[in-house]
Amino acid sequence: MKSLHKLSMGLCMLLSVCYGFAQEQKGSISGTVSNANGNPLSYSAIYIDELKKGTSADELGRYILAGIPSGTYTITVSEIGHDSQKEKVSLQEGQELHLNFILKENITALQTVEVVGRKEKNYKNTRSFVGAKTEIALMDLPQAVSYATKELIADQGVMRVGEVVKNFSGVNQNTFYDDIMIRGFRVNGQSNTQLLNGLRTSTGFWKQPLANYLERVEVLKGPASALFGNASPGGVLNRVTKKPLDEERNSLSFSTGSYNTLRALADFTGPLSQDKSLLYRLNIGYEDANSFRQLQFDKNIVIAPSVSFLPTDKTRVNFDLIYNSSKSRLDRGQSTFKDDLYSTPVSLSLSSANDYLNEETYIITLALNHQFTDNFSFSTSYIRTGYSEDLLEHRGANAYAVDGNGEDIVDLIAMQVFQRKRKRFIDNLSTFLNYKVQTGKVSHNVILGYDYAQEELPAGSSQLQARGYRNAANNGSINTYNPDNSAAYLLDGNGNPVPNVPHYDLTNGIASQQLKDMSKYFYNAREFGPNFYNSNGVYIQDHVTWGKLKMLIGLRYDSYTDKLNYTTNEEESVNQNALLPRIGLTYSITDYINLYGTYVEGYNPQSATNMDPNLGGPFDPLTSNMIEFGGKSTWFNGKLDATFALYKIVQKNTLYNVAGTDELEQIGEEESKGVEIDVNGRIYSNWSITASYAFNESGITKDADGNPTGVQKPNTPNHQGNLWTRYNIRNGIFKDFGIGAGTNFVTERVLQINSNQTIPGYSLVNAALYYQINKFSIQLNINNVINKTHWVGGYDYIRLFPGTPRNYLLTVGYSF
Repeated sequence: MKSLHKLSMGLCMLLSVCYGFAQEQKGSISGTVSNANGNPLSYSAIYIDELKKGTSADELGRYILAGIPSGTYTITVSEIGHDSQKEKVSLQEGQELHLNFILKENITALQTVEVVGRKEKNYKNTRSFVGAKTEIALMDLPQAVSYATKELIADQGVMRVGEVVKNFSGVNQNTFYDDIMIRGFRVNGQSNTQLLNGLRTSTGFWKQPLANYLERVEVLKGPASALFGNASPGGVLNRVTKKPLDEERNSLSFSTGSYNTLRALADFTGPLSQDKSLLYRLNIGYEDANSFRQLQFDKNIVIAPSVSFLPTDKTRVNFDLIYNSSKSRLDRGQSTFKDDLYSTPVSLSLSSANDYLNEETYIITLALNHQFTDNFSFSTSYIRTGYSEDLLEHRGANAYAVDGNGEDIVDLIAMQVFQRKRKRFIDNLSTFLNYKVQTGKVSHNVILGYDYAQEELPAGSSQLQARGYRNAANNGSINTYNPDNSAAYLLDGNGNPVPNVPHYDLTNGIASQQLKDMSKYFYNAREFGPNFYNSNGVYIQDHVTWGKLKMLIGLRYDSYTDKLNYTTNEEESVNQNALLPRIGLTYSITDYINLYGTYVEGYNPQSATNMDPNLGGPFDPLTSNMIEFGGKSTWFNGKLDATFALYKIVQKNTLYNVAGTDELEQIGEEESKGVEIDVNGRIYSNWSITASYAFNESGITKDADGNPTGVQKPNTPNHQGNLWTRYNIRNGIFKDFGIGAGTNFVTERVLQINSNQTIPGYSLVNAALYYQINKFSIQLNINNVINKTHWVGGYDYIRLFPGTPRNYLLTVGYSF
């Protein structure tokens, strides 16, 4: 038996050896991809047509295609801004073929609509559409742009734009809503000055949606009105969605962490047709998370499909849909004892267990680009945003409770209740012609365009509001308490007015957060709308190139119409218009260093709701201008970019509340000036970095009467900065591991004009560990490592927005 067993083993071994020799030894194709100047074309695409197999070059333009059977193949190499190259090759069994490609730059191949996805895979982005309406190299744009790529967003483990903006110089949170400050000027989700893929849109403001469908987030600094119509003078925030790729890439990730966080994300992309004329991408996100804030939670579902149709090399069509369903509670912030910042925990919330906020948002985008000739093209894009809100909230009435003498009770917050339903619909059409012409040694890239935007708040949007103090008959309420007329109020046994909605007791928050009997409040009804506005804009722009000098010149005429008393017999059109110039110069000192200067004007009309004479109106539109000088450079063979900017922004006619009244007044002038530095990219192929610093002086320079003043603007730190770096270990026992670390800081900020209430500056430390082998990855992010108590913003000590204490997020991912 032993002999038979040995014979069987020997036969098996012999068969295995024979089978091994019978197996074909597969070969490989490797090499580099560069441009005519010898510079590597990082992340260019290399694809074997017959095998439907491809890869991307690394930062140095190197690529390798392994496991290729013998045969004859067509290899296609492509890169945005360059002519694609095809090469027919024959590969012998086991052969290791070395093949280099040199691609010719093709300016006419640059996109006028961002249709095909970005293939770069690091913290650096070389081109943008937000600064010139068509694709332009950031080095050639005479204006500062800060950005964060999807790779940086993923490495930091963040999922909200408010968390992303800490990476940008001169940008900080104002609240933890969709609400930020850019160079000292406020931009929020309801202002309709935010962009999605360069088109005007809006969000629900209260809650920030998941960012899993975003390719990058970018901020064009300074007034952008000459390009996009009315906008904040500080800058415009643009969310760029992930677009389909012409190669198959799929990924799944699951996250869990602090505050019972559960998150699942999926990203699928690739060609739908063999000739790659039809491409798709599908991003799906699910989140169920609580918060360090009491009673707060978020349940989100995001579905974001995208389809690109490229029937010819002259025509491109793209369709995008973003659908977001959000269920949560509205968090109005932390309240403290009067003038005592540290008197309550940062977890304290004024919400009640009854409260809810249900939001639903869809954004549909359709874009078409057609090239009639190599020098003449047409682009048009349409975006529609729909938003619905269903809200019930207990919130502070922006005041402390008062006793019978009208004096503040320092540990009780006056409360109010909102029940609200409303919808908003926003439409934006952008269309332009692009013509390129050479006149002698000067080249022109001319754009002639037209924009249309409108927003409607339809009939039926309304709110029930309960607030104030009960009247003496206890059958209604009075909004404010007047101790000189105390007989008009219902008083308790201590002679204090009885609130319509019970006060929030800061000394017993748990009792104040219990379920409330909503039927016991006295309500007043308030209508929201119907409202309607539209705007029309016509503009012309020329990007002139003469040797090392480039000039961007633009002029826009914008007409804004707002309907006062919309859909009623008293309907009246309120019209405002502006003529907006823009001029910028860029000079290339070397291939790696550009200097630039720009002057641009902006405006923002005051809406018809502010034309009410009872508020002090009508008011003139906001007007602004900016002067900016700076330099842009690239280092380490193009792997690292840096921007330095000096700027001064002046805005006139800003509205502020008159103290102690509901009236508004226009102050004379605001000014913001400062210095900014941004660095993004890689020092080595396995070492990524992003860093920023900003110094800003932002204040009200002239009051309503034109008198000089030195008042600092709210929530605008003088100094802020950020550093984040990731290092991947390639050799040794820790091979396939990576580490990430960073810090961000802001200095002290004032909360209100003419107020001594401030929030302190802070420095946070964040860290991450990564492990990746083949297609599997695991990532651990630890944020606020030293557990620093801090506030990201606020209005006053009744409405503070604390930052998150120490927290962690564990993510497991798989790519295929």
